[in-house]
Amino acid sequence: MRQAASSQTAGTFVCNHVFYGLMNMFQNCSIKGGFVHISYFPEQAVNHPGKASMSLDLIVEGLLSVVKTTILVEEDVVVSDGATH
Repeated sequence: MRQAASSQTAGTFVCNHVFYGLMNMFQNCSIKGGFVHISYFPEQAVNHPGKASMSLDLIVEGLLSVVKTTILVEEDVVVSDGATH
């Protein structure tokens, strides 16, 4: 089974800035929004030792799962303070 997790290691400041800016834009409407950090492709990761990587097929599969879940799930799970890996 593949698994996704909250992380504080994916460029926390910039990622949080983008996410909170998006949430601010949507605060007075019913539009859902979020932020997904994409890992390097394996061929990119060879230049970044120790960094995570994912194939394009796996990234597409994950993003499709995010979109489907966003459409099908009405109520969000409340999670605070993402995990630090």
